[in-house]
Amino acid sequence: MILFLVGYMGSGKSVVGQQLSEILGYNYIDFDDYIEQKENATIKTIFETKGEIYFRKAESSYLKDLSKLKETIVSLGGGTPCYGDNMKTLLSTKESVCVYLKASIPTLTKRLFNERAKRPLLAHIDSESMLSEFIGKHIFERAPFYEQSNLSIQTDDKSISEIVEAIVLKLF
Repeated sequence: MILFLVGYMGSGKSVVGQQLSEILGYNYIDFDDYIEQKENATIKTIFETKGEIYFRKAESSYLKDLSKLKETIVSLGGGTPCYGDNMKTLLSTKESVCVYLKASIPTLTKRLFNERAKRPLLAHIDSESMLSEFIGKHIFERAPFYEQSNLSIQTDDKSISEIVEAIVLKLF
């Protein structure tokens, strides 16, 4: 089985994916890191030098490669499911399971406000209310893609261990 973790930035995809891989004995791939290795450039540099269209095409191609793996957990970028046929790729085989880590706007705002400098999409936002509004707009646009996932796990007020346990209980 291959598990794809989807959700908005700050929903916990990376930390949950790492812990889940340890518990299940699966390989773990952070998709952004994978793309950076393949492209030999940071995501930010790819966007700046080659543009978003190039990035999204490369992202789709790499996603198709990863969807053939077994016993792997992949934490995707927040926008990955929302472009091209990526959601179709995620749901294309019986061996793949897509898990939506769903967090509320207040939870995401709280988690992301002090991380703005590390997240290019958020770096320009200087207040929690502006961040909340920005996240709300993005969630509204992206939710129809995220909601197609095989499983949905609410992450508000849950520890990483509790989220991992909820995923394992729903899978097995």
